[in-house]
Amino acid sequence: MGKYILSLDAGTTSNRAILFNYSGKIERISSREFEQIFPQSGWVEHNPEEIWATQKFVVRDVIKKHHISASNIDSIGITNQRETTIIWDKETSQPVYNAIVWQDRRTAQYCDKLKEAGHTETIHKKTGLLIDAYFSASKIKWILDNVDGAREKAEQGKLAFGTVDTWLLWRLTHGNVHATDVTNASRTMLYNIHDLKWDKELLEIFDIPESLLPDVKPTSVEYGKTIKDHFGAEIPIAGMIGDQQGALFGQMCIEKGMTKNTYGTGCFVVMNTGKEAIISKNNLLTTIAWQLDGKVNYALEGSIFIGGAVVQWLRDQLQIIRNSSEIENLALTVEDNGGVVFVPAFVGLGAPHWDQYATGTIIGLTRGTGKAHIARAALESIALQSMDVISTMVKDSEIEIVDLRVDGGAAVNNLLMQIQSDLIGQKVVRPAITETTALGAAYMAGLATGFWSGIEEIRKLWETEKTFEPQHQKEHVKTTLRNWKKGLERAKNWNN
Repeated sequence: MGKYILSLDAGTTSNRAILFNYSGKIERISSREFEQIFPQSGWVEHNPEEIWATQKFVVRDVIKKHHISASNIDSIGITNQRETTIIWDKETSQPVYNAIVWQDRRTAQYCDKLKEAGHTETIHKKTGLLIDAYFSASKIKWILDNVDGAREKAEQGKLAFGTVDTWLLWRLTHGNVHATDVTNASRTMLYNIHDLKWDKELLEIFDIPESLLPDVKPTSVEYGKTIKDHFGAEIPIAGMIGDQQGALFGQMCIEKGMTKNTYGTGCFVVMNTGKEAIISKNNLLTTIAWQLDGKVNYALEGSIFIGGAVVQWLRDQLQIIRNSSEIENLALTVEDNGGVVFVPAFVGLGAPHWDQYATGTIIGLTRGTGKAHIARAALESIALQSMDVISTMVKDSEIEIVDLRVDGGAAVNNLLMQIQSDLIGQKVVRPAITETTALGAAYMAGLATGFWSGIEEIRKLWETEKTFEPQHQKEHVKTTLRNWKKGLERAKNWNN
């Protein structure tokens, strides 16, 4: 048995390889960014070959810099940006078009037509999802309809579709395995999360041939092995899980009602609802959390499109900070937001509003407003969007959360975490290891191979780094919420 588990964390802006030891501690990380392609307003693409090349590079880099061989690696777990859509030629492995990223809005009008045609309830009941350009189905249809010869080839069974996990698995195994796991399948808008299979009625609605789709497997199982040429030895690929479900498992939110929030490019709040698939009445998503030991766990999820990305915007577009880490100190130079409300709806609003025509809005500006007020309002916007989702989740599930477990790049910001605790009136708990997405994938791989004996063994590895308790007076929180609601109303439906 190898000494390590290797996680491939295929994110939205970079690919990483993270080496974990038996204690769940990080031994080595390698990361490489890849190009963000914006062909026109609202379109976001990646080059699938660059996704593969950067992922292969960071794996080789980790092996080399940690002075180990591939034979020291027990298995690989893959976690990935979900919904992002790639279609390639089965014979040549060449993509027919760039990857269409989850943030892409090009199919928004088509999604409106689906709603007008009365498909909302059918899709919601079967998939747990709301009709939106965010998910894979409309992206697949767009490629088939807009790339010369793509539909014809797809109908002949010559093309393959995959989210990023499937694409990496295909390339790692040299085209020997075309598969995904239940968590990624549940984000396509084509998978029946109750029957656990691709849904023929949905395939007809979207006009997508079933031969295009990967096999769907449990989250923790051996999918195949890497070919020897890639890393010097065949390594079992034994876990695949969508990034947010990976973070839920990595945070050991394994009991009903346990909730985590990942503060990345976007924010993703996920609550474990156990064996019950709770269909939201308030615009949240019902999704598969994982399938482990033959049992399926479900979750409620609220996806917020712009989280930490608002800090990048302040850095790159407004240039009021030079590094993302500077925002905390800048925001701390003022006592409050000075009446400024920042709604970062740069790509519309996600849960629970789902307004694809909303726009970014900064309101409440006066002659006395400074960059520190805008910085503070930006941090508050991340926490306020998250609070909207959490309160909706509690309403839908009728389960009160005890604490919120947090991870992701922006979770290191102490001011943001304190604001979050004040707004939800609950403890916010930051773990010792914040790379919980990759950790969740590592756990899934290690459970499949017997590297870890079971969940109880893994549960003991989870450690708290810092806990934030509510501090702010209720009156201050009420004012913040009132202003936030007014700001939201002004941002909504702007581009329609």
